[in-house]
Amino acid sequence: MRIGLLVVAAAALLGFLAIAVVLPQMEGGESRDAAAVLVSGTNAAKGEVTAAAEKAGNLAGAGANVKIAPKTDPKYGELKWIVEPGGVIRGWNEKNAIEIALTPTLAGGKVAWSCKGYPAQSMPVTCGGK
Repeated sequence: MRIGLLVVAAAALLGFLAIAVVLPQMEGGESRDAAAVLVSGTNAAKGEVTAAAEKAGNLAGAGANVKIAPKTDPKYGELKWIVEPGGVIRGWNEKNAIEIALTPTLAGGKVAWSCKGYPAQSMPVTCGGK
């Protein structure tokens, strides 16, 4: 009888560990993948902002006419972006609760980009992740 109870307790413990450890890691993987798609969705807009800023010699208005259409992905849900007039690109995905901000800087006539995202554990290395 005791052996049977020990077997049931061990099975329950293994089930709990699977739920507590494995499932969040699987979900984290989907969040990381969604963040990578969110960041890559900014490439065309980054190019437009870069070209406008380098041509004008400043960032003022470099993103004024740049748009990124929302994208609905069957796996990640809706991905959205907005380009601010000064060139900053913000993106978010509600399903995975992730946000990114890509900020341009102009130095020596060339634009450089920095990326920060939240939560950091979901971000690719190029956007502040680890």
